[in-house]
Amino acid sequence: MIDHQTTERILSTANIVEVVQDYITLTKRGNNHIGLCPFHHEKTPSFSVNQARGIFKCFGCGEAGNAAKFIMKIEQVGFTDALKILAKKYHIEVEEREPDPQELAQRNERESLMVANAYAQRHFTHLLRNHPDGQNIGMAYFRERGLQEHIVERFQLGYCLDQRDAFTRTAQHDGYALDVLVRTGLTVQRDDGSTFDRFAGRVMFPIHSVAGRVIAFGGRTLRSDKKVAKYLNSPESEIYHKSNSLYGIFFAKRSITQHNKCYMVEGYTDVLSLHQAGIENVVASSGTSLTTDQIRLIKRFTPNLTILYDGDAAGIKASLRGIDMVLEQGMNVKIVLLPEGEDPDSYARAHTEQEVLEYISANETDFIRFKTKLLLREAQDDPIARASLITDLVKTIAIIPESITRSVYIKECAALMDIGEQVLATEVSKQRRERREQESRRSNTSSTPTTAPADQQPDEVHTPTIPAYVTNIFCEEQERELIRFLIRDGDKPLNNANDMPSTTVGEYIINELLGDDLELQNLMFKKLFEAYIANPNPLELLNNEDPEISQLIADILSDAHTLSEKYWNNRHSSMDTPDFLLKAVYKALQVYKSKVIQMDKQRLTAELSTATPDEAREITLRISHLNSILKDMSYDLKRVAP
Repeated sequence: MIDHQTTERILSTANIVEVVQDYITLTKRGNNHIGLCPFHHEKTPSFSVNQARGIFKCFGCGEAGNAAKFIMKIEQVGFTDALKILAKKYHIEVEEREPDPQELAQRNERESLMVANAYAQRHFTHLLRNHPDGQNIGMAYFRERGLQEHIVERFQLGYCLDQRDAFTRTAQHDGYALDVLVRTGLTVQRDDGSTFDRFAGRVMFPIHSVAGRVIAFGGRTLRSDKKVAKYLNSPESEIYHKSNSLYGIFFAKRSITQHNKCYMVEGYTDVLSLHQAGIENVVASSGTSLTTDQIRLIKRFTPNLTILYDGDAAGIKASLRGIDMVLEQGMNVKIVLLPEGEDPDSYARAHTEQEVLEYISANETDFIRFKTKLLLREAQDDPIARASLITDLVKTIAIIPESITRSVYIKECAALMDIGEQVLATEVSKQRRERREQESRRSNTSSTPTTAPADQQPDEVHTPTIPAYVTNIFCEEQERELIRFLIRDGDKPLNNANDMPSTTVGEYIINELLGDDLELQNLMFKKLFEAYIANPNPLELLNNEDPEISQLIADILSDAHTLSEKYWNNRHSSMDTPDFLLKAVYKALQVYKSKVIQMDKQRLTAELSTATPDEAREITLRISHLNSILKDMSYDLKRVAP
């Protein structure tokens, strides 16, 4: 336990912005900082951090709290361990002792595995520095690789004795249960009950979480026996999933944010040697193909990724399709081929930081251009191979979400492939249309009939999603009604369902607008909406430093006709119930969104007169899609009228 005085000191010292920025990139906006929520997948930032109040709030998934709550949620730890993480960050001394067996038994599985891994890391590091075998075998290997003392210490490298079960016996003697050691993967237990150390005779590379906790290990054998795997990783566990982990991310995250770029390499020593050269914004995939989770982890800190390949890397072509996923996430991907016979480790050891960076700058090529040239060399003059290459490139360009970026690549690829730009553009449009139709079919297959909002649970309430291509058009009357709901009823609950979290009118409106990337067009309404997100207390907002906001709030609070006359003329006491508010607010959002869609449909219809045949087909498809959404909205509006 941590005493009350120390707890208060930790919480008062922790800067919520600094804490959150260790995990995601934040951008200053007014009095708040915003970013992509780390607790759910989103493309539009809805995660807000208020430094003055010391709190965070996600208007997408609803998570909120202080610095300790943030650490508890993102690291999946208890309050005490969250405090320890914060204390370590701010160099606040906290008395810690090794847990006894009874305490270990009381901890949940996840925390037990974390504690066991932390113990193992200290044990392996101690052996590396103090045991004769650690010095003569383990440290000798690291010195041979050119690693300096400060890198060995910083990355907590270690050595596991080349004895059958020396670690397992020592850990059990120190109070760690065998089943916990087995679940971490540190110990392997055979069917007959016998055990042995998974990493016996290997130098150890601890794998850290984003917060710096050891979640797994990589071990390299020093034997020359080809039957023994050169590298061995911890198996998947409750705390370690290889697909969403990156070696070195904890040590790289701040540098990645500062340089707004991340370098990706393959192995542990690649990361270590680049760090030693002074290049710290680097992580390793540890030999696996890139996964969506790994990409999203990098995107928390930067949209810019440069992948460093060995000069003679034979697996580059096989990895190209995995990189397509990076483009699909809207990231900028570049490729660097190192000189033949070099890898990031050897090149970094032989060159200065400046030389490495200059080489990267002079040789990095955007992914699509690199892919085009690579496959073009293989296709040469074979027309069938060239046709296949064009199809491959079209699929890659089609997944890029930004239209301007797509246009640039279409133009460049057309020149490289000596093919008409319009032909390429037509094929890209066709691919995107097919993708949308497939997504629409999947959506229709998986969707169920919409039930009346009053029957829905609060976390299920969501008006139909507006397509990303819809232009946010000025709808002042509907915006005014939503703002009035926000100010007059924002703190009122939408439901009283037993055992369900409370959802307020304000949270519901904010979640819906941000979830569909809708931005109020009336400047005063927009300013008030952003001020409300920062401080959802209308009475306090009356004292806002912006006199126009104060005036608007005063007008709304003093105006009895805050909604349409029909709403207020028919209002009676029962209309203040959560059930009524849910229907009324749902209707207001539906009307607003349907108005936006109707006006955008008119815009698209007007564009048909000047559109090319291909553009006309895409516009017609969009109009048809919008008509379908409007039909659903119209059906709902007839059912939920207050």
